[in-house]
Amino acid sequence: MMGFGFGFPFMLFFWILIIGLGIWAVVQLSSRFNSHPSHNQDATMMSRQDAALEVLKQRYARGEITKSEYEAMRQDLLA
Repeated sequence: MMGFGFGFPFMLFFWILIIGLGIWAVVQLSSRFNSHPSHNQDATMMSRQDAALEVLKQRYARGEITKSEYEAMRQDLLA
């Protein structure tokens, strides 16, 4: 009967807890490495491009640039 007293259930619980924490850590790390930052960068680039086009439209509306300058700058931003 050695080793099967009150310590056995606690030792079993301890190992189940350790294995569960290990699995949780692996899942967390794999989800961080599998996320695709390129998707986030695409969204950021689109919002920057939209903001730049908005500034360009405002400058044209205020008369700071001519229509030909506006068109040339717009083509550069969209390229």
